[in-house]
Amino acid sequence: MSKLRLTLGCWNYDRTRALADGSVRPDGIDLNYLDMPVEETFFRMLRHREFDVAELSLSSYSVSLSRPEKPFVAIPVFPSRFFRHSCIYVNAKSGIREPRDLIGKRVGTPEYQMTAPVWIRGILSEHYGVPVDSVTYLTGGEEEPGRSEKIRLNLPPNLRVEPIGPTQTLARMLLEGEIDALYTARMPSTYRTGGGRVKRLFEDYPDVERRYFRETGIFPIMHTVAIRREVYEQNRWVAQSLTKAFVESQRRCYEDLQETAALKAMLPWLTAHLEEARREMGDDYWPYGLERNRKTLETFLRYHHEQGLSPRLLTPDELFAPEALESFKI
Repeated sequence: MSKLRLTLGCWNYDRTRALADGSVRPDGIDLNYLDMPVEETFFRMLRHREFDVAELSLSSYSVSLSRPEKPFVAIPVFPSRFFRHSCIYVNAKSGIREPRDLIGKRVGTPEYQMTAPVWIRGILSEHYGVPVDSVTYLTGGEEEPGRSEKIRLNLPPNLRVEPIGPTQTLARMLLEGEIDALYTARMPSTYRTGGGRVKRLFEDYPDVERRYFRETGIFPIMHTVAIRREVYEQNRWVAQSLTKAFVESQRRCYEDLQETAALKAMLPWLTAHLEEARREMGDDYWPYGLERNRKTLETFLRYHHEQGLSPRLLTPDELFAPEALESFKI
């Protein structure tokens, strides 16, 4: 019997490697795994809906749910998570020494609706007293000129969001002091090459991020996995099949990381890193599923709504295909 052929756009993560190499096969699906950086996957899925299934920005997916056609439906799988305190960069001469110094400043962000800046703005507002509308946001390409928002936004008037010039890049503007700070997912090239003119706001970010997790229990989710709605509606079973496969692929990654006969990742102190993560966050420190992530998702959706990106406050249950939220029991 022939299987349903689906194309998945996703980066080459250790937790999805078994799907990419075919050692884990979703039930009933012949999976064509296209390995692409996230910027390409997101652009092609959001602009042209090229893939049947794709890793997708949690923010972009949440924005899409306010569109009349609701083009995608997600499963509770999170291939990317990231503590983002490390991702706030400042010009060394900007006078920014602590978070509240950001108030009144010009802050770059590649796209206002990107998931990483949603988390950054929310954390700065809730935990450091930096209101979302207290800065001017400059949007555009970080390393290449000409980047624009992938999704048309309708933001409230109290938010000041302006595009940069057609030949400008945020990395260079930060170096030259044309913007004071940058909220981003990727480390700007000028942090490495700028001779100390670009710094992190939180240079001690590992300690800051550990404290944040201890206080909140939140390991921020960046990406989910979305199915084109017409594919899902015609084959409702694919949501559960794909979820099971992603979970199994992640389980194998957990096993590999725990191997001590030989290191399966190029980190000299991998075992120590793993032991620390399990002490701080538990054995399943990168959880999939709804209930284990409910507080994290509620926090993100609150930030998303407060920042003008969703017209109403969404609930975590609205994000995912119901078939992926429960399973049979014997």
